[in-house]
Amino acid sequence: MGIVVTWLGHSTAVVDLDGVRIVADPLLRRNNGILRRRGIQPVRAAWEGADAVLLSHLHHDHAEVPSLKLFPGVPVLTAPANATWVRRKGLDGRGLADDEWFPVGAGGHVEVRLVEAIHHSRPMPHRPNAANGHLVRGPSGVAWLAGDTDLYPGMAALSEIAGGSIDVALVPIGGWGPRLSPGHMGPQEAAVACRLSAARYAVPVHWKTLHVPAGEMVPRGWMDVAGPRFLEALSAEAPDCRAVELDVGGSVTIPTAVSPGD
Repeated sequence: MGIVVTWLGHSTAVVDLDGVRIVADPLLRRNNGILRRRGIQPVRAAWEGADAVLLSHLHHDHAEVPSLKLFPGVPVLTAPANATWVRRKGLDGRGLADDEWFPVGAGGHVEVRLVEAIHHSRPMPHRPNAANGHLVRGPSGVAWLAGDTDLYPGMAALSEIAGGSIDVALVPIGGWGPRLSPGHMGPQEAAVACRLSAARYAVPVHWKTLHVPAGEMVPRGWMDVAGPRFLEALSAEAPDCRAVELDVGGSVTIPTAVSPGD
């Protein structure tokens, strides 16, 4: 067994864990508003059959209504204020309390909990500004999906909150332009986050995918530099954490940790 992580571009990821499928921040169409997608559009087989959707916050590059509506009847797990907005869109928004573990799938052996995220810049007039990350845990391990966030000291407590080591961290390392606004992590900060959380594996997300159609942010070298910089920073900050850099549409299986004496 293990945790299968599939990256579908930007922050959209699929976590398959112990027979349960979870999709995070789904952007599943060719483009996203004014933003253009570089590379392939996610194929339906990669994300269909979800048991839950994770929603980190309501910025348009994470919460796109047409993509969310591809999951009718599927619980969308997010902050309470965001869940109210989701329900107004005719979807099953579930607002989780700070310490609540939500059972997902048949048997309830996989659970999801919200964790802190520091991402309060760029509030929107018609959407709540709540932000969170997620922990996903099951018999085969624990995944931390950081969402958009700055560094915060509580990252060091994530394994304690999860009741076990963080087996894989999905950490943002870039954006859809050459410069990051406050409330984001670049490659160096993401490497520090992996050290603080003591993650065994790291999958970089939130890069290499979206750009505006014209001007200085048209795809040039900035879209591809974050990955190598993250690998370099991780080797210095958290040498025991193994980075897995995926292509869009690529997957990796994170093996179950072996306990001492096994």
